[in-house]
Amino acid sequence: MDTIEAQREVAVVHAGGGEGYWQPVPANGFVEVKLSPRTIDSRTKFALGTQTVAPGGYVREHAHSDAEEIIHFLAGRGSAVIDGVERAVEPGTTLFLGVGHAHKFVNTGSDPLTFLWCILPNGLEDFFAAIGRPRKAGDPVPAPFPRPTDVLGVEAATGFVRSEDPLRLRRD
Repeated sequence: MDTIEAQREVAVVHAGGGEGYWQPVPANGFVEVKLSPRTIDSRTKFALGTQTVAPGGYVREHAHSDAEEIIHFLAGRGSAVIDGVERAVEPGTTLFLGVGHAHKFVNTGSDPLTFLWCILPNGLEDFFAAIGRPRKAGDPVPAPFPRPTDVLGVEAATGFVRSEDPLRLRRD
């Protein structure tokens, strides 16, 4: 990533740039954190990156207690389950997920499912770093590995609402 260090208000992140993390089961893919407060100074704190989910993999149902999230699908085919309603997703599909709305993404295709995510305020980048393993572009794909045993603690510390919690903190 190129940044203007004196300002940290301008950044250029090329393909394969940013912080990379292999993700554990059930996603079995990887995340690239392109922008976050660790790399830029912005008036509105946010994080932005991409996630690739392997065929047959999925992102577990979860919700964010204090954050809004935008998801834009770039490649592959799958489904998004939002507040219990399943919707097909493909390249060009965009989702807005307000505070407390439960969501899950499933790769139903034979190719990787890749999407761009943006979360406001930030925090998701810390979750990916805590549960993943460092990745550099071009690294060989590791064998599937389990989530950390303290994943619920990591989720709580990074703004997740447990999906089985009946109070989703959704603003009506």
